[in-house]
Amino acid sequence: MPIIIAIVVIVLVVLAIFIFVGMYNGLVRGRNRVKEAYSGIDVQLRRRASLVPNLVETVKGYAEHERGTFEEVTRARAQLERAGTPADAASANNMLTGALRHLFAVAENYPQLQAAQNFRDLQAELSDIEEKIAFARQFYNTNVLDYNNRIGTIPTSMIAGMFGFTPEEFFEADEEGRAEVRVDFDRDAAPPAAPAGGDSGAAGGTPASS
Repeated sequence: MPIIIAIVVIVLVVLAIFIFVGMYNGLVRGRNRVKEAYSGIDVQLRRRASLVPNLVETVKGYAEHERGTFEEVTRARAQLERAGTPADAASANNMLTGALRHLFAVAENYPQLQAAQNFRDLQAELSDIEEKIAFARQFYNTNVLDYNNRIGTIPTSMIAGMFGFTPEEFFEADEEGRAEVRVDFDRDAAPPAAPAGGDSGAAGGTPASS
């Protein structure tokens, strides 16, 4: 009988170890999935930030006096590049979204700029990046929710506390950011006609010389 009891105890201890190791490894895998998912957001945010200087320079060629708008976009881009956490990146990205909305509002006042091919190419690329950011954010937040649920529920929460696993931050868009995630750049499908006088140089992306 003592031998049977000893065997049962050993089996229970081994089983407990396997369960413990399984939950610990699950937390590690969850944390790694969160980091991998955020890297997808980071790539798209960097792509978005890299477009900003070309976009600003293109608009500046037609509306150089709109310095306040250009400075707003530049500040938002700089803040996005300095962001060190998902929460900071989300906040900076929302700020850049608002600044870009102001920039495109300025662009609407210049038909020749709207017709410029390089400006339309930048719009199309930015729109594509916005869609990828939205998808990457959803994927990231799903992984964060799963990971945080593991940390917050028993018995995994006890292991998380023992080994320093902490909740991850969601990548949130504020109300303004949610409304502007997919900017409609194709509402003017056909470029406006050039004004009389033959200012055909605008179609190439630079202001017509007078």
